[in-house]
Amino acid sequence: QVQLVESGGGLVQAGGSLRLSCAASGRTLSSYAMGWFRQAPGKEREFVAGISRSGGNTGCTDSVKGRFTISRDNAQNTVQLQMDSLKPEDTAVYYCAAASLAFRTSTVVAESGQYAYWGQGTQVTVSS
Repeated sequence: QVQLVESGGGLVQAGGSLRLSCAASGRTLSSYAMGWFRQAPGKEREFVAGISRSGGNTGCTDSVKGRFTISRDNAQNTVQLQMDSLKPEDTAVYYCAAASLAFRTSTVVAESGQYAYWGQGTQVTVSS
């Protein structure tokens, strides 16, 4: 079992930046591929960015390319999402998630169904 807690959300103006952090307890995060997802009101949860167990590979959805960066610090048991040039359409609840143990160290996981553990979410609101 692993418990995930997100932090760093808030209200920001368009063009601004936020840095989300996800802290884990229960097991070391190096055992898991990690990801960030988001869910806006009335919409389905969507993949934002993912990072492999080793941290060597990352991936993200097209709408955030060049603006969001995912990283991890396995020694600190944390995962971060740096969000720059924020847009009003980025407004959502952001969730940190840990995938199952079955993936290779270099695999980035984008399917929400492959994630076994989820945080409670943190609200990000971008005003225009």
